[in-house]
Amino acid sequence: MKIHKGDQVQVLAGKERGKRGEVIRAMPTERKVIVAGVNIAKRHTRSTGATTQAGIIDKDMPLPVANVAIVCSKCGPTRVGYRFEADGKKVRVCRKCGGDL
Repeated sequence: MKIHKGDQVQVLAGKERGKRGEVIRAMPTERKVIVAGVNIAKRHTRSTGATTQAGIIDKDMPLPVANVAIVCSKCGPTRVGYRFEADGKKVRVCRKCGGDL
């Protein structure tokens, strides 16, 4: 999966289309990501002892990774490519401008 935790992404499809946020968690086996402040659901929780508070909490729900695009600082939402450095290190690059991500 080309999108990692900490990446700035933009939502491409669905009711949250156009919103931007940071990836909180990437789930490569499920091909999903959780983006901060996007796709929020209300969760009704019961108090379980002294650890959790009862009530309605907002929970960030996962989005399919195909519905988000990584945001390049220069050219906006883009696809991800790879380049190998001289020392053999693999680097993610922007497909539009060729800059490092």
